[in-house]
Amino acid sequence: MARSEVHVIDLAKVAGLMTGDYQNDVLSTVNDHVVRIGMMTAPYFWHLHPDSDEIFLVVEGSVWVDLANRSLELLPGQLLTIPAGTPHRTRPGGVRSVNLTFESAGMTTLACEQPQADPGS
Repeated sequence: MARSEVHVIDLAKVAGLMTGDYQNDVLSTVNDHVVRIGMMTAPYFWHLHPDSDEIFLVVEGSVWVDLANRSLELLPGQLLTIPAGTPHRTRPGGVRSVNLTFESAGMTTLACEQPQADPGS
């Protein structure tokens, strides 16, 4: 099995080159997972991943993660795991946010409707 070259990835430099409303690029692979860097200036659509958990780690700005019953704001250096099958939406807490995601390389993303909050929660 061929190994890739060992190299340093400068997150600030990569983030500084990201433009537009949304960009999501693979930075690296780890076994059967990928590490992505994502930048957004507007909310992402409601979706779920039936076959993989997803981890968010904020690098710049803040990221709101909307769930069925609550919304959580993540600040730089904070990490959150979304279990497989959980409907969620991410949105920047300000003008722009940058985060890393860690997920299965073949992860499926399915658009879904905004879930109705459970009145008992």
